[in-house]
Amino acid sequence: MEHTKFESSMLQIAIEEAEASFLEGGLPIGSVLVHRGKLVSRGRNLRAQTGSTLHHAEMTALANAGRQPPEFYRETVLYTTLSPCPMCTGAMILYGIPKVVIGTPTVREWGEDRLRELGVEVVHTRSEACAELLSRMITQQRELIREDGGNFFAQAGV
Repeated sequence: MEHTKFESSMLQIAIEEAEASFLEGGLPIGSVLVHRGKLVSRGRNLRAQTGSTLHHAEMTALANAGRQPPEFYRETVLYTTLSPCPMCTGAMILYGIPKVVIGTPTVREWGEDRLRELGVEVVHTRSEACAELLSRMITQQRELIREDGGNFFAQAGV
């Protein structure tokens, strides 16, 4: 499936966030939130940098959007470099985000399946840059991945 120039540009911003996280010693995962075609916020995984178990890229992008009315989120698209974990999936469901664009899928397809079950449009771009970020993360940051994913990754054998 071909993606629009706009979708590619939004994913590129998420990739830049992921790169920034990696340079800060965190996991290279980035996300952006778009409302009616306008970039609202960006986020990156900050769990290692802040010591918080909640600062995943998608959660950070949502937090950076600030307080918004419920109908706002129903008109948004969340872009993320990797498949969302259960916590981030839950936040997307909670806020009624109708579309998620994923740079590269991971073994964590539980979130994607759950989103689809609830009518959320899930789009894979199969981004080479995002796949490279995932590969770098797996080869260089395995212990940090385990910490970041908690029990979810322990059960998956990561």
